[in-house]
Amino acid sequence: MKTVLLKAFSGPALAGLVLSVAPLLFSSALTYLTISNEETVAQFNGWEWLLLTIACCLTSTFALTPPTFLALIFGYFLGWNALLPLFALNMVCILLVNKLVSWFDQDRFLHFIEQNPKAKNVLERIREQELKVIFFTKLSPVLPFAVTNLVFALSGARLNNILLGGFLGMIPRTLIAVWTAKQAKEIRALVEDPNAGNETQLLIGILLLASVVGLFVVLNRALNR
Repeated sequence: MKTVLLKAFSGPALAGLVLSVAPLLFSSALTYLTISNEETVAQFNGWEWLLLTIACCLTSTFALTPPTFLALIFGYFLGWNALLPLFALNMVCILLVNKLVSWFDQDRFLHFIEQNPKAKNVLERIREQELKVIFFTKLSPVLPFAVTNLVFALSGARLNNILLGGFLGMIPRTLIAVWTAKQAKEIRALVEDPNAGNETQLLIGILLLASVVGLFVVLNRALNR
């Protein structure tokens, strides 16, 4: 039994660890490159930003660049014009992660969970509130983007709910990040301490509170039915 459990959870657990650590390492390297080449990046034209967006879409798919971090970088150089590429980047990442998980996992993890009647019953109840759960999870500023994408894909959540909930949940986080970036006078200060301002800290706190309360209410209703 222990061997079966280890096989079932070792893959997702290892993936979750990688998805949590990899962004920190890659973002540090990207921070150094951006600071060192600020003048060059500031002169990028539309095509260069398009290529950068495509590249960041791939790195975000493989959990190397957190979208909120990219929102700070894009927002610093592009201002509110960064919103369109950022939203597109987020949606494409969610889609690619879902397809990759479906391809590699082929619902093996989901089938294992559903072998337990109690776990299956809990999962089915949560699915009744699936869109709300995804929205409040994506709204949280502390839950890693890549990890939540992996969890929702493994749980068998419907793709349209993942995309819609992910889009709606990422809107406030992205707006706050871009707004914060627009206020920054130096890229170094921005990426090293993005939440330095009192207004930003307040907004982040509101998002965190809203996501926690929202998840508690939705999950409580689902599990008590």
